[in-house]
Amino acid sequence: MEQTELIVALLIIMTGFVSSGVLGSFYQVLSDKPIGFAVNYQSIIGSVTGVFLCVFAGPFIIMRNTIRGRRIEGRAFGWVVAASALATLWSFFTGIVILQFVFAFSAQLSGLA
Repeated sequence: MEQTELIVALLIIMTGFVSSGVLGSFYQVLSDKPIGFAVNYQSIIGSVTGVFLCVFAGPFIIMRNTIRGRRIEGRAFGWVVAASALATLWSFFTGIVILQFVFAFSAQLSGLA
């Protein structure tokens, strides 16, 4: 892998992690409770919103639960590594989706000018 490809991959992963953390923190500010993988199935809008939040805030939820599990329950270091790898891969995929959206949106804006 070239150095440029590695930098692009790291940028994509960081985009996924940062957007996940911002979304998770924003949810906590609005609802006064931490975000989790629980989805509200009471209404269609609540279900769609819950799935959307779980998909894009997933790496944040995984890492928060992993750090808490290691600190409070004393989970093995192997679980921390496995969860970190999963969160990194998840961040890569969500970072791709977010950057695709940003690039498509900016192309639409530049086409309008």
